[in-house]
Amino acid sequence: MASLAEWLRERSDDELVALLRARPDLATPPPADTSVLATRISVRSSVARACEELDSFTLSTLEALVLLDADSAPVDREAIAEMLGAGVTPQRVRRSADRLKELALAWGADELSIPSTVREVLPTFPAGLGRPAEDLSESGAKAALAELDEDERRLVDKLAGDSPIGRTKDASARFSLEQAANPIQRLLAKGLLLRRDAETVELPRQLALAVRGDRPMGRVEPEEPSPDLVESGADRVDATAGGAALELLRHVEELLKAWETDPPDVLRSGGLGIREVRRTAKAMEVEESYLGLLVEVAFAANLINSTEDAAPQWLPTIQSDTWLASPPEQRWAALAAAWLDLPRLPGLIGARDEKDRVLGPLSEDLRRPLAPKDRRHILGYLDELPGGYGVRADGAAAVLAWRSPRHGGKLRDDLVRWTLSEATVLGIVALDAMTTAGRALLFDGASAAAQLLAEQLPEPLDHVLVQADHTVVAPGRLEPGLAAEMKVVAEVESAGSATVYRVDEDSVRHALDAGYTAEDLHALFRGRSRTPIPQSLTYLIDDVARRHGKLRAGTAAAFLRCDDPVALSEVLGKPETEGLELRRIAPTVLVSPLPLADLVEGLRSAGFTPVAEGPDGNVLDLRAGGRRVRGRNRPAPPTGVAAPDTDQLGDLVTQLRAGDRSASARRGRGIAPERGRPSAEATLQLLRDAAAQEQHVLLGFVDTHGLRSEVVVRPISVGGGVLQGVDTATHQPGAFPLHRITTVALVED
Repeated sequence: MASLAEWLRERSDDELVALLRARPDLATPPPADTSVLATRISVRSSVARACEELDSFTLSTLEALVLLDADSAPVDREAIAEMLGAGVTPQRVRRSADRLKELALAWGADELSIPSTVREVLPTFPAGLGRPAEDLSESGAKAALAELDEDERRLVDKLAGDSPIGRTKDASARFSLEQAANPIQRLLAKGLLLRRDAETVELPRQLALAVRGDRPMGRVEPEEPSPDLVESGADRVDATAGGAALELLRHVEELLKAWETDPPDVLRSGGLGIREVRRTAKAMEVEESYLGLLVEVAFAANLINSTEDAAPQWLPTIQSDTWLASPPEQRWAALAAAWLDLPRLPGLIGARDEKDRVLGPLSEDLRRPLAPKDRRHILGYLDELPGGYGVRADGAAAVLAWRSPRHGGKLRDDLVRWTLSEATVLGIVALDAMTTAGRALLFDGASAAAQLLAEQLPEPLDHVLVQADHTVVAPGRLEPGLAAEMKVVAEVESAGSATVYRVDEDSVRHALDAGYTAEDLHALFRGRSRTPIPQSLTYLIDDVARRHGKLRAGTAAAFLRCDDPVALSEVLGKPETEGLELRRIAPTVLVSPLPLADLVEGLRSAGFTPVAEGPDGNVLDLRAGGRRVRGRNRPAPPTGVAAPDTDQLGDLVTQLRAGDRSASARRGRGIAPERGRPSAEATLQLLRDAAAQEQHVLLGFVDTHGLRSEVVVRPISVGGGVLQGVDTATHQPGAFPLHRITTVALVED
């Protein structure tokens, strides 16, 4: 059969450029000629990478070629179609064969050959077929199959499925047909099972083919599955995604707030413990798996990090404050981009490792460097669908499994489900369809995606609805200023598309501690509420404000002052204040050795409503501020090796052609320059003679990068330490410094 190198030499330049683009590993380093390229094409690792790009039917075609021993002798397309089974048309076989030839996994015209290493890359039993038995013919296998009893036939049918291998203790013994006591022993005695070792038997290929009939390779799918599409409309998809994005931001804010005051510990092995996951999930009222995704994304976005203490904890970073102050679309874009490039699999959270330990968030066992590539591959399929159309996860998994059956390994289908579920949480996918902002994120980057999301988010509201029970309803996303004020004057009771706040005595006191006055609170509710303000809320604010600040606490270690001496006497007289160690130093002043915060907290526990006072007499807010830790230094993104462009690949093909011509050139008189005058003079004389007689020479040459090559040149002139000549491969004139020439030989016609 024609060799791969010979077949490559017959390809056009465009075909070779397409091959090098499809299999970029072949171009590094540049092969000297097609013989080197053919050798590199057949390397096992390169063949394995090329097989990753094959769809299910093309891979089945390659398996058929292995079963037909195309690595030993060429196989015609009719035999391939027959092996693939009923329902496979010659046109479909031609398409898959053309794809294999594009990748140089097969070569030939009407008959195809394959590299021997293909057999090593594919499964040990292609299409689930075992080795052929030497003494069993096709007709003999059919006759033997017809004579099997029910138990024997059931066993043969099972081994003729996905795997021809079976394990049995009878494999080591020898039986005559009369001695055989079970179906396995009888099949062994008849020669219808092959012994592999003392515990393993194998069904001969001929018998499996007889069982399968007109489908020798079992179920073969010539065409890509067509899952049912879900039509939701682009506007509805984007609106749903906008709501999901706001929900994501709210939960990340809650996570940062929870961990700034009560940070969880870092496990000795790294990561976050399952107990801490459950505690935080319960406090936030979310699922544990959902919290795991939030933690992974927040860590990837540099919003949380571990401290460097002897007992490290997970804390919000300094960068999280900048994130919290950014517009919603910018915050979402930071999270979405971090997830897209996350080299980890949050979907593994809750699974168990090889030691039966539960995998938690931020565990090193979740690291998968190829995860970003897999996410883009999966989302790329959704991007192919028309706007507003989606597909269920199972349908997407079926399509992607057909397109790349060797891609993703054991977690292939799980990766699809995890990716689509996580993308839905992040608002990149909604209603099983790709969102407008998600497409921009995938192809144009985070900034473009943020701009599009801003258009999808509902307009922020400038009002709330105050209810008679002192609840305040925000029927949508509030303006940043109003949202910040509501966080100060009320507590969130429930969140979602409509947030419900509750105003009570504690929340009013917190607002007064933060510097609001009673009139400020009345003006806030009057100006921002679309519903009448209940009188009871007005009374509540006035009552708390009247009592608020009546007692004044300061630092002495701490002091307590009041213009009313009777009020101070009431404080001293209460049993609940004995632990505060208060003593009167003036009719209107008490002092305590306790810190100011402890004094204020003790008085409030006793039923009083003091405020803290700073050295300047102004009210202090003693609420604890959140702890922060430095974020990680982001590593520089891997630059990698840029893929060669079309012009570069064209130059490489030109070098291949030149290498072939150099290898095939008949050499006449030649000289290898050496140190010393005689050899140099002989070289110059040979080049001058070739120029005068218009003969071609084969130069061994070392370029400025130190790469050796051979090139056929038509000399024009020699002088000044340079050979001026025309490269016969490119027909371009060039200069060849004599000190870089390693060998010279005349080319005979």
